[in-house]
This record gives sequence, structure tokens and C-alpha cells, in this order.
Amino acid sequence: MSIPNEALQKLVQEIESRALQAQQQINVVKAQIAAKQRDIRLLQLTSSEVGSLPKNTKVYEGIGKMFIYSPTADVGKRLASEIAEQKSDISNLEKKLHYLETTHKNSRDHMEQIFRTGGKA
Repeated sequence: MSIPNEALQKLVQEIESRALQAQQQINVVKAQIAAKQRDIRLLQLTSSEVGSLPKNTKVYEGIGKMFIYSPTADVGKRLASEIAEQKSDISNLEKKLHYLETTHKNSRDHMEQIFRTGGKA
């Protein structure tokens, strides 16, 4: 028993659209991971610079159009928490990337199987 050509064509188009959508999302997630990694490097550099300052150095943080005095210890804590947050985001994005890559691979495998069997059930 074989699947009618119209149904087979519709099935292949649906699987192909899922594969293309997964591939596009993979590219977006990879770009997001790269951006987060750049942010982490910048935060680590800033943290090391602030950490190398003497304790009595006045540090000012920009908030909108103002600069507000912040103790170096507070700035260091804020930077450390931002780094941890970015790492958590990267972890979540890597899980999403794994899911999307699996979806893409499965879609391609299903299409190959359909083409190999010629639509026979």
C-alpha cells in the first residue's frame, strides 16, 4: 500500500518547512549565545579593572544621563551577578539549541526515509 502523491507531497512540504524553521531558529540562538559570551567577556574585563582599583577609589555608574557614586564592592557584586545571569542564559540557550538541532535532524531523517521508501507504507 502506498501513500497518494498529493498526501506525500503535502507531508514532505510540511516536514521541509519544519526543518527550515528549525534551521532559522538555530542560527538565531547561535547569534544570541555569541552575544551573551561577548557580554560576559566585557563584564569580566570590567570586573577585573574594578577589582584592581584601591578600595577608597570613587566609582561612578551611569544611570540615564546621571552618574551615581557606588562603592567598588557594590559594583563588583553587581558585575558578578550579571555574569552569573548571563551564564544562566547561555545554559538555557544551549538547551534550546540542542532541542532545535534534534528537531532539524529528525526532520531531515524523516524526509530521507520518505524518499528512500518512495512513499510506500
